[in-house]
Amino acid sequence: MTTPLTQGRISEEITERRDAYAKAVAAGTPARSHPDRGYAPYRSSVLRHPGKPLVTLHDPEAVELSGPVFGVTDVTALDHDLTRQHQGEPLGERIKVTGRVLDRDGRPVRGQLVEVWQANASGRYAHQRDDHPAPLDPNFTGVGRCLTDDQGAYEFVTVKPGAYPWRNHVNAWRPAHIHFSLFGHAFTQRLITQMYFPGDPLFAYDPILQSVTDDSARRRLVATYDHDLSTPEWSLGYRWDIVLDGPAATWIEEGR
Repeated sequence: MTTPLTQGRISEEITERRDAYAKAVAAGTPARSHPDRGYAPYRSSVLRHPGKPLVTLHDPEAVELSGPVFGVTDVTALDHDLTRQHQGEPLGERIKVTGRVLDRDGRPVRGQLVEVWQANASGRYAHQRDDHPAPLDPNFTGVGRCLTDDQGAYEFVTVKPGAYPWRNHVNAWRPAHIHFSLFGHAFTQRLITQMYFPGDPLFAYDPILQSVTDDSARRRLVATYDHDLSTPEWSLGYRWDIVLDGPAATWIEEGR
């Protein structure tokens, strides 16, 4: 009989890898903002990440011929507001999430398509493969998009997502988070990351977040509560900037 994989064992593995990284950096190894694709505590990543060298495309522009096409007119004025996509209002804590998309030198990235998707306030996605026994919200689909303005700024109105269980190990729970996608200027430039909320007690137990073993890089994935962004009697506000490259880069799921 297979011994169940417990949170205790996963936490031990997380600690071992974090300590090993800290010792390596102290010995002179350069800091890494991105995790190893074979990060063992994240079991499914070990099973599915590429194990062979990437294939070189001799004509990379040919890939774009079959990729999606979008333009400014494809994004409507209400696409950024996830609370106004249905006839009724969704349940949950209404929030505003805003920030800027920047390059490594702090310059704004203008006209960038930013997409988000998330679970509802009960921690369930509006997806047929999500069988978590939490209620669906008929007034919340959990997807939105916008274009950055001339200052590189984006803004979304949504509800704070709930934590949810997953099957990485026994009693595994993901902290509340919102997925972000940035398309660049072509489909092959797409970057995907996740934003977390400050003070979540599940941070230490989550092997996906903890796969970012560098403390400063991991902190850059956590939004800041900004009371000035809150709207009286309406919503709370969070600020989260996305840096695409350089030493202050935001962690991207596919690594670099």
